[in-house]
Parts: sequence; structure tokens; C-alpha cells
Amino acid sequence: MRKFVPAVFAICAALPINAMAADSYTIDPFHTFPNFSINHLGFSTMHGRFDKTSGKITLDRAAKNGSIEVAIATDSVTTGYVKRDEHLRSPDFFNAAEFPSITYKSTAIHFKGDVPSSVDGNLTISGVTRPVTLKIEEFNCGTNPMNQKAECGAAATAQIKRSDFGVKYGLPNIGDDVKLVFEIEAIKD
Repeated sequence: MRKFVPAVFAICAALPINAMAADSYTIDPFHTFPNFSINHLGFSTMHGRFDKTSGKITLDRAAKNGSIEVAIATDSVTTGYVKRDEHLRSPDFFNAAEFPSITYKSTAIHFKGDVPSSVDGNLTISGVTRPVTLKIEEFNCGTNPMNQKAECGAAATAQIKRSDFGVKYGLPNIGDDVKLVFEIEAIKD
């Protein structure tokens, strides 16, 4: 029994250290721009982006897990044409007045070696939530040479059908398939 009690205390003392192995990051809103592309009337591909993004990321590379929570302000959508941007904010598309945010919350992060390779999660657009897997195409962590802060950056992509989220205006002339690209930089807390 005398050997058992110190062993239990040693295990319990180690638990907080293991729990603290995960690093926490805050999304840098000045270097994070989710963007999308969609077929426009069969003539061209229209591109757009969102200018306001916030969120948190935790990453434990040793345990190969973590979490991601992202909120994208729907009223920050921009395509380079003010009239189209106003239409995208309307109930025909993002309905920014009723649904001010698009959100993504991870359910699992998958690794290839010690680098994240994909993220499973739930994407919510206009109040409709669907599972979406993001493929991580680039991932890098290090010290930012400009401000000397530790940060990570990633580029992740996914393909969705906007009709799955109840966004059906203009179908089939305006495409249903939407390519999403998340360019993210996050600063270590």
C-alpha cells in the first residue's frame, strides 16, 4: 500500500501536464480570408471572400488531436461588385440579417505523421448544419519574422452543394457546387 499511494499521486500529478500539451491559437482576422468560387451562368467562375473571421484552434500534435471553431461574418462577403454583394447578404443567399455568422466546428482532426491532413466538422450556413470535411493542403507552424510570435498557417479546401444548406436561389443557372478555400493564420495564445 505504501508504494501504491505515491504511484497514484505521481500519476495524478502528471495528468495536468498532459492536459496542457495542447497549444491554443486565436485566428488572426487580418490574415484569414475564407473564400469561395461558383459557376456563374455557365460562362465563368465567380469568386468571393469574407473579410471578417474569428475563432479558436487547439492543437496537440503529440496526441494527434485538437479542435477548431470558426465564425465568419456573413455581412462581410465581397465579390468586387457592390450590388452583387448586397444580393448575397439578402434572404436569397446568406440572409445576413437573420444569420449573421457562418460557423465551422470540428469533430475530429486527422494527422499524417505529426501534421494535420484533414478536419471533419459541422458547417452551418443560414441555420442549416451539415458535416463537411476540410482537406488540409498546406500547414506550417513557426515564429512570425515580423512580430516574433508563434503562429500556424493552413490552407484547407472543401466542396459543398449550396442547396444542401437551403440556398437555392438561381439554380441551376448559378451553380450548386461551391468550392471553399480557407486560408488561415492563427497566433499562439
